[in-house]
Amino acid sequence: MQPLIDHARAFGPRPEEFAPLAQGQSPEVLFISCADSRVVPALITGARPGRLFELRTAGNIVPPYGSAAPTGETATIEYAVEVLGVSHIVVCGHSHCGAVGAMVRGDDLDAVPAVRDWLAHAAEEPACSDPADPAVAEAVQNHVLTQMLRLRSYPCVERRLAAGRLSLHGWYYEVHTGAVREHHAQTDTFEAL
Repeated sequence: MQPLIDHARAFGPRPEEFAPLAQGQSPEVLFISCADSRVVPALITGARPGRLFELRTAGNIVPPYGSAAPTGETATIEYAVEVLGVSHIVVCGHSHCGAVGAMVRGDDLDAVPAVRDWLAHAAEEPACSDPADPAVAEAVQNHVLTQMLRLRSYPCVERRLAAGRLSLHGWYYEVHTGAVREHHAQTDTFEAL
């Protein structure tokens, strides 16, 4: 913890750099990624403050729209699309994902009931021909595509897509190499950016 505190002390204040951010935000991209500490959206994209609106969940899961109770995830997506007017949504999965790995292996999650219930409520088990693969690459990529389909069920997303004012992007990040691949619908493959 101490190195983080030391950096925070050395980091600020910098009013000349950050004062314009007080005027509001107008990010172009909603970046949906896993809460995994190895996935750092600003590091991956090089984005400066104010460029990305982030939603980080266990397993980069987009919950179904219209569940009985409102969720923070649904509110974040709606706010990004309707209020901030983002023009792109990136769903970024990653290699070695614990949430996706637990789903494809059928791990016993009874010791972490909130995690178990989140995964059961919010995600379908992704297709995977090799659940023993520690990177769970195929499963994560299929999971990203499922989350993109989920996004299409959100009325605000559907309207903006139909109007040509929003684009969806599926990314796969390799934590062990730093490589990023994007899904190409024409070939149904993830290819290097």
